[in-house]
Amino acid sequence: MPRLADVLYSDQISEGPPVVEFERRFGALVGSPHVLSFYSGTAALHAALVLAGVKPGDDVVSTAMTAEPTNMAIYHAGAKIVWADVDPANGNLAADSIAERITSRTRAIMVVHYGGIPASIASIRKVAAQRGLPVIEDAAHALGARYDGRLIGSHSEFVMFSLQAIKHLTTVDGGMLACNGASDVAKLLCEGRKFRWFGIDRAAPRTEVDVTSVGYKYHMNNVTATIGLVQLGYIESVIAHHVDNGRFFDRALQGIPGLSLCRWDDNAEPSYWFYTVSVEDRDGFFRHLAANGITSSQAHKRNDRHTVFSASRCELPGLDTFYRRMIHIPCGWWVDKERREYIVDVIRRGW
Repeated sequence: MPRLADVLYSDQISEGPPVVEFERRFGALVGSPHVLSFYSGTAALHAALVLAGVKPGDDVVSTAMTAEPTNMAIYHAGAKIVWADVDPANGNLAADSIAERITSRTRAIMVVHYGGIPASIASIRKVAAQRGLPVIEDAAHALGARYDGRLIGSHSEFVMFSLQAIKHLTTVDGGMLACNGASDVAKLLCEGRKFRWFGIDRAAPRTEVDVTSVGYKYHMNNVTATIGLVQLGYIESVIAHHVDNGRFFDRALQGIPGLSLCRWDDNAEPSYWFYTVSVEDRDGFFRHLAANGITSSQAHKRNDRHTVFSASRCELPGLDTFYRRMIHIPCGWWVDKERREYIVDVIRRGW
């Protein structure tokens, strides 16, 4: 609260030095020196698509196993969604399915690290490189996760992090975009800053600028950036608590009849935003946990069942298998050791 009071009673509450400092420190957290802030993760995804060269009428290969904003951002860019199938072992996009969906109209690949489990980045990036396509990672669930020893945020051309209210780190609402590997990163960042502020370079005198492209009001402000700066002081312990709980469940939920656990690449290290299990009689499982005071949910409706995305519908057998049985149980920082042991005990009683 003292930090917020300092900002609220200062002479600038919109975008200023706290935003710049937050971008710098967040970049260090995710292993990318070039980070742009936005007022939401969806805005950051829209920016990533435009900066990646996606134009109206282009195709973007994406996943239906995600929150709706992932794919709404593709519509915001005027592009068409082409669904690829997921690995039924974890709900993440499968590289071989992505390869099958790529055509001459494809301009980008949108990858989600569902539930904090890193997708198979090496395989996906190999497919993308063969076709000269940029990869955009939606890492809304995956702050602090790693792949091949490197933090999520450092692998692909664009990586979005959500700072919405219930994420690992929150600014109430907000998003960050890590930009990697550009041949002219200074130009890319300049374009990104203009994109988030009406096409205007805020560093130039307002009466002397010439707006040459469409921009939006997508910038972060000093108030939310200050919340983020304070949160950074705690985020490592928060993520560590998620990971500790997730690994506990990895061990303790083995061998339960009617329940199976997610599987992922050996070189993936999840950050466990929530914990996903696959169960027989999901409704019975949900009722059993609820009767014992434990929350569980499917979290997201598969996007291909929304009317707004109906033009992209296709057969997705991997997603059918995953979605039919998956359910999430809590493993966040608020779940202490006593609570997680209770959750396991309740599940082991059967449903």
